[in-house]
Amino acid sequence: MKKLVTGATGFIGSAITRELIREGKEVKVFIRETSNTRNIDNLAVEKAYGDIRDGDSMKRALKGCDTLYLTAANFAHWAPDPKVLYEVNVGGTKASLKAALDAGVEKVVYTSTNNAIAASGPVPADEEKAFNYWEARDHYSMSKYIAENEARIFAMRGLPLVMVNPTLVIGVNDIKPTPSGQMMIDVVNQKMPGYIDGGINIIDVEDVARGHILAAKKGRVGERYLLGNRNITVHDYLKLIADIAGVKAPAIKLPYHLALAVGYFFELGALITRKPPVVTASEVRIGRMTEWYDCSKAINELGLPQTPIEMTIQKALNWFKENGYLRKS
Repeated sequence: MKKLVTGATGFIGSAITRELIREGKEVKVFIRETSNTRNIDNLAVEKAYGDIRDGDSMKRALKGCDTLYLTAANFAHWAPDPKVLYEVNVGGTKASLKAALDAGVEKVVYTSTNNAIAASGPVPADEEKAFNYWEARDHYSMSKYIAENEARIFAMRGLPLVMVNPTLVIGVNDIKPTPSGQMMIDVVNQKMPGYIDGGINIIDVEDVARGHILAAKKGRVGERYLLGNRNITVHDYLKLIADIAGVKAPAIKLPYHLALAVGYFFELGALITRKPPVVTASEVRIGRMTEWYDCSKAINELGLPQTPIEMTIQKALNWFKENGYLRKS
């Protein structure tokens, strides 16, 4: 039977789709009529159209499928109307999982996020660490936390569901690009003059894709698995990108309150332009939090791959260069 991937045109979803095809699986992708399909145009997949908020279209798409990879989400730290984040991330999760329960699928892998767990450091957080992103007042994080709780309820109702929580994902085929990809581009293009203190965990998108498939095969129903690799300070991560690219790293450490003010300023501008701000106040708050994680559960139980992040950065920068995202030197 086929594997259904929602969000298949996106960064993580398309990586899962490619990995499934490499395994010889038949794949159906669930996409919106307006989706940019560049990431899957050259892939041999069946297309089904609809919206994860529409349970009926999801039911139709699930016909002939035994596994659902629910990766679709509104991944943004700003929206003109934050209500949209909850409609998609919470409402879409509920509608899709109800359709999966009614369809009797054999396994669901729900893509959550580290933001649904907690930020922690210097002692890394594991899957049991209590959510603390309320402090950042970030609607994306809050919507995904609520959505994960809805997913857990469906697991208790009998849906064979496993949750995965990727950390900061980087790699090839980041066409949008994601905030993590844009950070790399800005460093190389010398558009990031400064940084703030903080810590992050980095993982290769292809390892994340593999982690999803391993979760479908080996993951325990109702459990969640952090999909991450290396903990690193923001300063050291930006320097690593710069060193690999052969450019100067951002040198100015911005005071937190100045960076927060800049975030609010950009948000005000975005309300006028209706375009996403360069940085938001909530991203600044998150940036100051140490997002370090203990991913040993996924490594030990699933066999999550751990590609060295230096290799991943190099691959990503090569892809960005080949596809015109990086300024010519």
